[in-house]
Amino acid sequence: MWHIAAPLILSMGSFTIMQFCDRVFLSRYSSVTIQAALPAGALAHTFVCLFQALAGYAGTFAAQYHGAKHTRGCVISTIQGLWLALASWPFILALIPFGCWLLTLGAHAEAVLAAEKTYFILLMAGGVMVPLNSAIGGFFMGVGRTKINMIANAAGCLLNIVLNYAMIFGHWGFPEMGIAGAAYATIISGFLTCFLQLAVFAYDATVREVGFPAVFKADFPLMRRIARFGAPSGLQLLMDIGSFTLFIMLTGRLGELSLATSNIAFSINNLAFAPLLGFGMAAATVVGQHQGARRPEAAERAAYTAQKMAWIYMAAIGLTFLLFPRFYFALFRPKSAAFTAEELLTLGRSMLWLMAAWGMLDAMTIVFSGALRGAGDTRFVMVYMVLGGWLILVPGTLLLLHLGCGILMLGVWLAVYISVLAVGLWWRWRSGKWKQISVIEHHAGLEYIPPVTDEIH
Repeated sequence: MWHIAAPLILSMGSFTIMQFCDRVFLSRYSSVTIQAALPAGALAHTFVCLFQALAGYAGTFAAQYHGAKHTRGCVISTIQGLWLALASWPFILALIPFGCWLLTLGAHAEAVLAAEKTYFILLMAGGVMVPLNSAIGGFFMGVGRTKINMIANAAGCLLNIVLNYAMIFGHWGFPEMGIAGAAYATIISGFLTCFLQLAVFAYDATVREVGFPAVFKADFPLMRRIARFGAPSGLQLLMDIGSFTLFIMLTGRLGELSLATSNIAFSINNLAFAPLLGFGMAAATVVGQHQGARRPEAAERAAYTAQKMAWIYMAAIGLTFLLFPRFYFALFRPKSAAFTAEELLTLGRSMLWLMAAWGMLDAMTIVFSGALRGAGDTRFVMVYMVLGGWLILVPGTLLLLHLGCGILMLGVWLAVYISVLAVGLWWRWRSGKWKQISVIEHHAGLEYIPPVTDEIH
């Protein structure tokens, strides 16, 4: 588990540092850009995540084929993921007008809304890089070569940080572009990450054995099978992140201080959250490999191992939230803000304490949802998390806002929601129903893939 997880954690850690630096740069640029970055970025991610999960589920197929010692299956399933990613680009672009309309519902200040739209439109225009990276990255995760992911993501994140500094503030001959510069830097770095992984993939022994251009031939039966399992995972991610994005946007109704505090606090929380995704990816990969090799008992142990590792990590990070809140908030000094740094710290300290408390439960949610997806139990994860987001988080948030509650009470309600998710996903994993799901068929070739007849959802 550690062999798979460590590079993924470092990879997500570099991604976290990139996002963290984005927020620091934007907070130093103006108080408007730090208020706009998180809602607009979260909305763009919400729209793209459906296609990201759909194309990325090819990585689960790669993991299960790898466990079944079917190397050609790993390559061919990855190619189908890349085709699905490319096919998603027109749909991503078509969502731009709808997203701009949704941003207006946040009732944010006019300057903030204008910055949000700029950031959102640019991220969506280059949004195809997200599913492409998910598909090609899934191959290296599935076959256990996660160092490739780590190196490619680290290179992309380093380029992003450098370009952010240059393009936001206008250094080294670049024009001063503000929040638009942050978006351009994200797109360019995503292209580099994708290119590096595709270059390594092209030199894979199985790819060269099949040969060009035959290896890139679309296999529609396999593509449909990936879509069948990946669609519930994508819909779950869409609705889950969508409910959280709505939560973020609604906090803007509480005023500039609450919006800035929550945006900065959640940016700090990403230091914990994003590497936790590495544990979730590792759980999905190792569980998928064991399921492909028909070792469900080993898959079960792998998930609990990932959970223990995630708890240890989260406890260490949460302790820094409790002990050093001033250090974190000192990194963000919003320019020309209508509130003082002490007011920001007072409210932000309480937010970080809440985040430290719900972090342990968040670790359970991420690991067990990843393990269930790796086993193919995607429909349960979709239904349960969608119901949790839209029947618990969103209605409760609206009710608390109607009652005049502040950002801290909303944080408490978010902790309740995460608790419900964690317990339900753990219970599903413990029930063992995922052991009876078949994602791949054990056969010599990929010319024909029979339909699934033994799924249990």
